[in-house]
Amino acid sequence: MVVGPHAYAPPQAGGISVGYRRWARILICLAIIIAIFVVVAFVASVVLLAKADADVENAAYGYLAIVLWVGIAAAIPVLLAVAVPGAVMTRRVRRQRQTTP
Repeated sequence: MVVGPHAYAPPQAGGISVGYRRWARILICLAIIIAIFVVVAFVASVVLLAKADADVENAAYGYLAIVLWVGIAAAIPVLLAVAVPGAVMTRRVRRQRQTTP
């Protein structure tokens, strides 16, 4: 088989720019901030539920806990949408650093 000048060659990965590294760090930092928010909201919702269960006068705290759960449910897809690309980008940056002398 003769390979001419128009033969297919797999694409070559280009160098990783400073902006790419910056965005990888930004995405990872955002993922950490969102994860901290989710953990704090979960702990606060458990505390609010305990307060609501302890006394009938504090029943509104149960509704506040439900609002926090809605916030957690909304934050988890955002967390995944930020963390997965950030992790992939960070892995690519680290792999490029290891292979580059």
